[in-house]
Amino acid sequence: MPIYDLGLEHVALSFATKTIFTDVTQGIFEGDRIGIVGRNGDGKSTLLHLLNGTQEPDRGRVTMRNGLTLGLLDQRDPLGDEDTVRKAALEDRQDYEWAADPKSREIVESLLGGMELEARVGTLSGGQRRRVDLARLLLRDWDILALDEPTNHLDMVTIHWLAEHLKNRWARNSGALLLVTHDRWFLDEVCSSMWEVHDGTIDPFEGGYSAYMLQRVERERQADLAETKRHNLARKELAWLTRGARARATKQKFHVKAARELIADVPPMRNSLELKRMATSRLGKQVVDLIDVTKIYPAGDPSQATDGLTDTGASTGGDGDGRPGDPADQPDVTRQAHGRGGQIDTVPSPFAERPLMGSVTIAEDPDDSDPDETVAARTRTVSGHMVLDDVTWLIGPGDRFGIVGANGAGKSTLLGLIDGRIDPTAGHVKVGKTVKFAVLTQRLDELEKLGKYRIKEVLSRYRPSYVVDGKEVTPGQLMERLGFESAQLMTRIQDLSGGQKRRMQLLLILLDEPNVLIMDEPGNDLDTDMLAVMEDLLDSWPGTLIVVSHDRYLLERVTDQQFALTGGKVVHLPGGVQDYLDMVETGKLRTEDDNQAGQGDRPRKGAGGNEPGGRPDPAQAKADRIAKRNLAKQAAAIERRLAKLADQRKRIEAEMAGHDPSDYEGLNDLNAKLKDLTGQSDELEEEWLTIGEELE
Repeated sequence: MPIYDLGLEHVALSFATKTIFTDVTQGIFEGDRIGIVGRNGDGKSTLLHLLNGTQEPDRGRVTMRNGLTLGLLDQRDPLGDEDTVRKAALEDRQDYEWAADPKSREIVESLLGGMELEARVGTLSGGQRRRVDLARLLLRDWDILALDEPTNHLDMVTIHWLAEHLKNRWARNSGALLLVTHDRWFLDEVCSSMWEVHDGTIDPFEGGYSAYMLQRVERERQADLAETKRHNLARKELAWLTRGARARATKQKFHVKAARELIADVPPMRNSLELKRMATSRLGKQVVDLIDVTKIYPAGDPSQATDGLTDTGASTGGDGDGRPGDPADQPDVTRQAHGRGGQIDTVPSPFAERPLMGSVTIAEDPDDSDPDETVAARTRTVSGHMVLDDVTWLIGPGDRFGIVGANGAGKSTLLGLIDGRIDPTAGHVKVGKTVKFAVLTQRLDELEKLGKYRIKEVLSRYRPSYVVDGKEVTPGQLMERLGFESAQLMTRIQDLSGGQKRRMQLLLILLDEPNVLIMDEPGNDLDTDMLAVMEDLLDSWPGTLIVVSHDRYLLERVTDQQFALTGGKVVHLPGGVQDYLDMVETGKLRTEDDNQAGQGDRPRKGAGGNEPGGRPDPAQAKADRIAKRNLAKQAAAIERRLAKLADQRKRIEAEMAGHDPSDYEGLNDLNAKLKDLTGQSDELEEEWLTIGEELE
C-alpha cells in the first residue's frame, strides 16, 4: 500500500440512518490538486472532517506525515462574534505589516475589500463572514488546504481571482489541495484529479471535471451498464463539454476520438429554433422591452445599499442567508483608504467599479386644474446612485440570457425592472400581454407557507399531466426526474433538506407553466449531478429564460447569450463570461466618466448591449467576423474528413476480420492502410483542436 502524506486506511463510518464509508483506503500526496464531487449527503464534507481529525472513523484509521499542517475551510466558520475583522482575519496585524507583503496585500484587498477592519464579526452578514474566514485561512501557510464550498458568496471576478491564487499558491509538486464545490468551472480550472464520493466508497479520476466526465461515461460503457438517467445526463453533459469552449480550452484532457464515440448518438443540448417557435406561439412577438430606462436611487435612500433588491437575495437585503442587507457588504468603490492614526478603516477592493452617480430630469403631465401651468413647470430632477443609465434592451420570445456583474452592480434591480417589481426612474418597460412571469429566488419563502403539507398534497393542487420533451408526464414523474423518490411523496415540505427544497421550488414553478422564467442563483444547494438534472430539464423548456449567476459553467450551459451589467449599461458579451473577466482585467469596464462623456452606443436590437470601451472599429470588426467564419468553415471541413476516415477504418477493420489468416502479405497491406488512416486522423484532430483554440 502506498505511503500517503495524509490518508485513510480501511475507514468505515456510519451515522444513525446512513452509511457514509464502508472500507475506504485513499490518500493525498504532495502536489495533488483534488476536486471532490458527489451527491448531497454522500459524505464530501464528512471526508474533509475525517482527514482533519475533527471526525473519528468507526473503523480503520487516518494517517498523517509528521509535521504536516492542514487548514480547513468549513461550511460553518469558527469566528468569534466579539472579534474584529482585523483580529479574526489578520491576527491583529497592523496595516503596514500585511500591506508590506504583496501576497498578503492581494488576499486582503481581494477578499476583505470594502470591509471595516475594526467592525465586529457579529455585525457582519453571512457572506462577509465567509470572506473573512477564507482570508484568515489563506493568509497562513499550510501544507494542505481543504476547502468546503469556497466560492459561496463570492462574485464571479473574485472566484476567478481565487482560482488563480490556488493555482499559483504553491510551487510545482508541492503543497496539496482538497476542494469540495459544485462550481464545475472552478473544478476544471484548479484541479488535476477528482474523487467521486458515492455509495460508501471513493472513486479516483485523473484530470479535472471535464476529464472526469469523460472517464465516468467510459467506465459505465465498458461495464455495459443499463442506460440509466444518471448515465444519460452524464453523456449529455459530456457532449456539451466536448463540443463547446471547455473542450478547446482543455486540450490535454480530451481525446477527440474517444469523446466523439461516446457522444455520437447524443443530440444537441436543445433545438433553439424549435424552442423559439414554441415560445413565440405562447408569448407572441413582444416579451419585455426596456426603452431608454434609467434607474436612480436618490441620495439618502437606504434601499440603494442593496440595490433595492439585493443581488444576493430575493426581495430583502442580504446575501441569501436570511440576514438583512448591509451597506458594508457592498464592495469599496472609492478606491481610497481614509484612516485615523495611520490605520486603514476600509480595505480598498481591486475589483470594484466606481459608483455611477447621476441625475435625470423628468417631465410630468401638467395639472389639469391649473390651465396656466406649463409642462416646463412640471419637471423634477432625481439625483443619486444610478444603477441603469438610459438602457434599451429588448428581450424576445425564446431568448435565453445570462447576466453577470459585480455585487452591488444592480443585477437584482434589473430583474425587478423586467418583471415589474421595481419602477424605472425614467423610460418605459413594455411587457407583452401574454407574459406570465415566474421568479426562482435565492430565498425559499414560498415553501415556508407550505411547510406543514406533504409533497403529495402540494402536487395534488396542480394539473394531473404535463407535456415535457414531447411526452406526457405526471407531476410525480417530474418530481422523480428532479431526484426525488416516490417514497418521499409523504414527506412534509418543512422536513426537506436545503437542496431538496431548492429542487421542489423549481418543480412548483415549472408546474405553474410560466412563459418567462427569471432565475437568481439557481445553483445554490445543488450538487453537480442535480445541476445536470436541472440543466437537462431547462433544455426543453419553451420560454424566455433570464439567469443571474456567479456560476460561470451553469450560466454558459443554460443560456445562449451572456450580458454584463456594468457602469449603468447592459453590455453584450459575444465571447461569453471570459469577455467580462477580460474587461475587468484590462480595466475596460465602464466608469462614471466614460458614461458622462457619452462614450459607447445605445444597445442595438438583437445585440442587447454596448461594446466595451466605446465604438468598435467597423472594418476591424468585419475582418474579425470573416476570420472567425473562415476558421469555423475549416473546422467543419475537418470534421467531415474525420468522419470519412472513420468510415474507411471501419471498412478495413471489417475486411481484416474476414481475411484469410494465412495470407500474411494481404493482412500486412491492410494493416499498413489502417495505420496510415489512423495517422491522418491524428493529424486532423490536432489541427481541429488548434483551430478550436483560435476560435476561443
